[in-house]
Amino acid sequence: MTDVRVLFVDVYVLRRREAGWEVLVLQRGAHGRCPGAWEGIHGHLDEGEAPADAARRELAEETGLLPERLYSLSRVETFYLHKRDTVALIPVFCALVGAGADVRLSAEHAEAVWLNPDAAAARFAWPRERRALADALQLLQGGDAGAVEDVLRVR
Repeated sequence: MTDVRVLFVDVYVLRRREAGWEVLVLQRGAHGRCPGAWEGIHGHLDEGEAPADAARRELAEETGLLPERLYSLSRVETFYLHKRDTVALIPVFCALVGAGADVRLSAEHAEAVWLNPDAAAARFAWPRERRALADALQLLQGGDAGAVEDVLRVR
């Protein structure tokens, strides 16, 4: 029987600049899954780890960044892992970092670029990333989650 469980997290990283939001986009390295693909942060949950904790850990591991604020985007993606006959549930987060955030890439990525939202969406390899980024930008357009800040902000 197909297994269904929370296995991964997605994290989209935004910073506010004079021209508006910039989105961090990472290019996968030559060795590993999806070589050359441009993505946000995707990571696994460690045994017993809460999704928000995994989001913070993966952000730090893959970029060296710590969020000034972390938000749940109130969405859970699904991905079917056919080799394991498992439906992975993927809670989605948005990390806001400082305007001068300095990225330190892990070995799994070859490059990191900050792009305006349209350019980032065009570069993303996965359609779900474009949908999640659109949600993040709509929810955080004023710099926070406005009337739903108390529900979406992860403390």
